[in-house]
Amino acid sequence: MQCIQREPRRTKSEELLHYAQSKKEARINTKLLGLDEDPDLQFMLGGGDLLKVRSSNWKKTRFYKLREDCKTLWYESHKTMRASNPTFCVDDIATVRQGRHTEGLRKHTDGQVEGRAFSILFKSRRKNLDLIASSEQEANQWVTGLEKLMSNMGKLTQQQKTEHWIFNCMRKADKDSNNKMCLKELKSFMHHINIEVDDKYAQDIFEECDQSKCGFLEGKEIEHFYEILTHREEIDEIYKAHAKTGGMMNAENLLNFLLTEQREAVDLNHALTLIDKYEPDSSAKEKKMLSKDGFMMYLHHPEGMIFNPSHKGVYQDMTQPLNHYFISSSHNTYLMEDQLKGPSSTEAYIRALLKSCRCVELDCWDGSDGEPVIYHGYTLTSKILFKDAIKAIKDYAFKTSEYPVILSLENHCSVEQQKIMAQHMISILGSALVTEPLGNQIPTGFPSPERLKGRFVIKGKRLNKLEDSFITKASSTEDIVSEEEESGDDAEEEDQKPKESKKLKLAKELSDIVIYCKSVHFNGFQDAKDNLSFYEMSSFKEGKAVKLAEESANQYIHHNVDKLSRIYPAGLRTDSSNYNPVPLWNSGCQIVALNFQTQDKEMDVNQGRFLPNGQSGYILKPAYLRDRASEFDPITLTRGEWLQHKTFHVMVISAQQLPKVNPKKTSIVDPLVRVELYGVNSDVATKETEHVENNGFNPSWNTTFQFDVYVPELALVRFVVEDYDSNSSNEFVGQYTLPFTSIQCGYHHVPLFNKNGDLLPSANLFVHTMILDDATQSSQ
Repeated sequence: MQCIQREPRRTKSEELLHYAQSKKEARINTKLLGLDEDPDLQFMLGGGDLLKVRSSNWKKTRFYKLREDCKTLWYESHKTMRASNPTFCVDDIATVRQGRHTEGLRKHTDGQVEGRAFSILFKSRRKNLDLIASSEQEANQWVTGLEKLMSNMGKLTQQQKTEHWIFNCMRKADKDSNNKMCLKELKSFMHHINIEVDDKYAQDIFEECDQSKCGFLEGKEIEHFYEILTHREEIDEIYKAHAKTGGMMNAENLLNFLLTEQREAVDLNHALTLIDKYEPDSSAKEKKMLSKDGFMMYLHHPEGMIFNPSHKGVYQDMTQPLNHYFISSSHNTYLMEDQLKGPSSTEAYIRALLKSCRCVELDCWDGSDGEPVIYHGYTLTSKILFKDAIKAIKDYAFKTSEYPVILSLENHCSVEQQKIMAQHMISILGSALVTEPLGNQIPTGFPSPERLKGRFVIKGKRLNKLEDSFITKASSTEDIVSEEEESGDDAEEEDQKPKESKKLKLAKELSDIVIYCKSVHFNGFQDAKDNLSFYEMSSFKEGKAVKLAEESANQYIHHNVDKLSRIYPAGLRTDSSNYNPVPLWNSGCQIVALNFQTQDKEMDVNQGRFLPNGQSGYILKPAYLRDRASEFDPITLTRGEWLQHKTFHVMVISAQQLPKVNPKKTSIVDPLVRVELYGVNSDVATKETEHVENNGFNPSWNTTFQFDVYVPELALVRFVVEDYDSNSSNEFVGQYTLPFTSIQCGYHHVPLFNKNGDLLPSANLFVHTMILDDATQSSQ
């Protein structure tokens, strides 16, 4: 039977030495994070007891402590079968909520612990951690300390993250914690960082660095080993080719590099600014020179990343009507897992909102004690209170983006509980809830995201036309309407006749707060054009939407110039898988709702689509998708302003610090890189490199691909890294997706996201890209 792994017992002197070394390591890491001597961080490094809450009957005290690497939290476990001490990384935390806000804490604790309770919510599907401190002060220290760590880690440069990662890998390899590295520890370290070396190579490196010939490396010898390890030959060659001033780059050399390789339209002043910003050597900086170290610093900062830094903030016109934007949208947002029996949770709303989702869905049903609940009706999914979801949405709606959030209601409640729904939204959301048209006059079009900043817009059924509310007050307080489009259609096949809509009594109180997004049934494009107002919108199941996008794309585009369209996954996707959103965007659909809890290829593409523009959740559609007279058709692709033929060249040069796919496996990654293009049909393409054997630390490919891109404004590029397996499917390592129009030309690093859609702290690709206009294109 395996027991908890514990460190071997040390002598008193060894214990004192270990303690001193741990303190030194903690000081190095807190200084790197800009938190040296921070009292909250020092408190967490010391650790403390916290009450872990799982249920009313399972509440156990556990000792929690921040490790000296300042990025890993260790906690005590009494599970005898556990092979190692349980830990989790600060990078895995989505947010920390102070108070009894999670379903678990509200259900299993009483109000007396409100000030001492807090919860750690994770980015992945991992269950949140509900904890109670011994005092309010300690709870504040844990919450504040974790928030500082998360914030400051996010500010580290790529180079700092790499150094931090390598330093801590070295610490783990130093088994006896003596700050020295023997040959065995060096080999262990190389394996830990995902690089397989034979005994001869390891011996050669060791002997080269062991200048004292004492059989171990320490001090300057370890620094020399680090330099050998992190040496980037490909960057050396680039630097040497442009360092024409005594072996270094002066401002003119750097400007030449920026103009010829990076294809930037900049002047000498910009080159001088970069030298001043990134050159670490004060003497070189005084001489207006950029050393190799400074050049490396430049390549690891935003200017050196493939994503255009000018697109990082909000750069698009946000004063256009709401329906002129693609809007990041979630389906059945409350679900954490599958659609049939998984848990519902307010945490699912928080995760989606923190990823800049701007349209969330609430499936509302009658609950006990007169309180409406949210769950996936007629399934075994768990239930949450409607009011708790609204509170969570209010708290997290505008942390990532300040632009409006649409609450898409699927209403199955009785009139009495609909009134309670309306009361909760009005009382909890307050003045942020849009309850009447802006300007208090009959609207003729959508307001812009700019005018709706910090506001909530309700999508749902309405008893009458919006215009009617300005003419006369409705005499009745309720009336019959059809249920939402998603209701009861899960098993409906595309070739069957539509089932007759179920009827529902609608409360006036709920109807009155539906202003700009009134749900209506779709009866064809001509009917919508003739009879529907701009604010009357339809929801389309993916099958129907894709069929319209394939057979009537131009009509769909015209429809979406005036109105909003929402697309949702087929009911048969009970595993919460996703459909391809690209064809729907190509047809101008704005609210293309995906299952945010499933980070699959389709969700990666969605994340890439909404990466630019300040991660606001709003992307302005190209002009030809906003023009009532547009002749654009993504299928037939006739000539027009949209046709801007580009040739995209990409050389996949190398990768750095790729993680092991499965840490439990002893094998090293055999990485390959695939470059995928998404967009109109003629732009869709995929090409991949050969795999590199046994090297996840610094594999090299130097492989060049060429792609034709005809409609660049709708194209996206996805870089995928996989671990090659000759006997089964390749395993996913990381990916990065971005719009084609946000790519920087030249030599750039490509960050990578893991299978949960979160950034891998130190891993990246290094590529060279070039985008050429087709000189023969007559429309250019």
